[in-house]
Amino acid sequence: MNAQHYLLLYVDSPATSANFYSRLLDKPPVELQPTFALFILDSGLKLGLWSRHTVEPAAEAAGGGGELGFSVADKETVDTLYAVWTEQGLRIAQEPIELDFGYTFVALDPDGHRLRVFALSE
Repeated sequence: MNAQHYLLLYVDSPATSANFYSRLLDKPPVELQPTFALFILDSGLKLGLWSRHTVEPAAEAAGGGGELGFSVADKETVDTLYAVWTEQGLRIAQEPIELDFGYTFVALDPDGHRLRVFALSE
């Protein structure tokens, strides 16, 4: 099996979410349709944004049931991204905090999906 790594998020508006993730990831989508948008991240992960109104079979869950994690090198990078994302107007669900696994904060995308930035403890 030639496994490709995909993460699909069900969103209210693929265009709105694509605009959000374009700013967040500093790259345009490689595909943008009325019901779907696709990003290819530097890691090779494909991030799909699929309209929750047209996905088949219909999705029952809304945003917020999981997290998209962004592992960074150190606490300073966590703080820098927190400042940038706050300045860009992202909703913050959790301020920077030291947890058992490392230093982290959580922001939310337009659909309430969690975006966790973290630096693992040494």
